[in-house]
Amino acid sequence: MRTTAVAAVMVMLCGMTVHAKVKPQKDFNLQRFAGKWYRVGLAYDSPRFVPYRDKVKASMGIVAPLPDGDVNLTMWDATPFGCLTKMYQYEKTNVSGQFTYFSTTHNMVKDITVVETNYTDYALVLKHKVFNREYTQVALYGRTQRVKNDVIQKFKTFALSRGLSRESILTPPPAENCPPAVSGQ
Repeated sequence: MRTTAVAAVMVMLCGMTVHAKVKPQKDFNLQRFAGKWYRVGLAYDSPRFVPYRDKVKASMGIVAPLPDGDVNLTMWDATPFGCLTKMYQYEKTNVSGQFTYFSTTHNMVKDITVVETNYTDYALVLKHKVFNREYTQVALYGRTQRVKNDVIQKFKTFALSRGLSRESILTPPPAENCPPAVSGQ
């Protein structure tokens, strides 16, 4: 019994250590990170997400830094009901490249970490929170709707290292006309 209890504690500590080892992009620069991004990869293991996996399209977002270091994020998602706009406010933390935001879906504050980016082509972002269960989502963002295969492999490897299954990893097709093109531009 004692061995089982010790083993259980060790497994819990190892799980917490895995998350603790995730550090944000070294010398993260919010101004360079600002602008248009496409979510071209998503790894998410929520059972509520499974029925929608085959309907997901690459979404577009605009990262707009605020003077205080917080960030406004506007995302456009193609859905069967049309192109939906969602707005988020990410609050800065005392660590550059790490933010928090309030998830209305889970009714809690979640942590956001920009794990890796080269600012011009791609970014790996981790959303994480432990509350009753662990909520983890890994996203791959690109400055265009297509990224290089080695970047996709890097995303998949990182998602697997976070404990997400191969089945939970998607690279959705591009969305068409979401957000709608403005005539004259």
